[in-house]
Amino acid sequence: MAIPMPKQQDIRRLDRQGVSRSEIARRPDVDRATVARYADMDDMTPKPPMDRRRGSKIDPYAALVDEWLEADRMLPRRQRHTARRVHDRLRAETGYDGEYTTTPGYVRRWREANRSGSDGYGELVWAPGVAQIDFGVAKARIAGELVDDHCLVVTFPRSNMRYVTSLPGENAECLCHGLVEVFEHIGGVPPVIVMDNATGAGRRNARGEVTPAAVFDAFLAHHRIDARFCDPYSGWEKGAVEN
Repeated sequence: MAIPMPKQQDIRRLDRQGVSRSEIARRPDVDRATVARYADMDDMTPKPPMDRRRGSKIDPYAALVDEWLEADRMLPRRQRHTARRVHDRLRAETGYDGEYTTTPGYVRRWREANRSGSDGYGELVWAPGVAQIDFGVAKARIAGELVDDHCLVVTFPRSNMRYVTSLPGENAECLCHGLVEVFEHIGGVPPVIVMDNATGAGRRNARGEVTPAAVFDAFLAHHRIDARFCDPYSGWEKGAVEN
């Protein structure tokens, strides 16, 4: 019997306080077996549902599909595989000849079994070295004249360090130059940078896919940096630099 998370938490809290399991079962209105299940659970990690399917044509390609779906975790939602995209790739790249109706069920079961606790929320814990970058504009007086100063902001959420460099614009050349200044200052290069809507880095098409500008693409290759692009208007995906 599956029960809502608040009731699961109530069971574990009352059990820790020494309340009898019969009494606990009366309070949340669940049976004793369910109380014992959640009270005795070592952690709250949900177990994937048992798959009672018979063998299907997609089974020989399960490892490949799993690899695609796992790689999607690092991509913005609009760039991830849909069930239709998985099916089309299987048909085009392998010998798969199954019907489309099989694919959505497999994709749904994989996502349910591999859903992380942070799905649907912004990342609270960032890996060491991951940087968030964004442009901002401030007023500055240069040669006696008040002008718009383009500021490239680079933050490291893990350590909460942040750096700002002043630039004349927000194109790809300015972006690369500003990043080099920050890298030289900190004495290293981040393995991953997270950006918002590809400002200065490239172009985003109607499907949300980003094509990096040639100079920025070469910059990433030279420094061996992995760039991640947030969805448009999704500032919470890189909240450190937004703040």
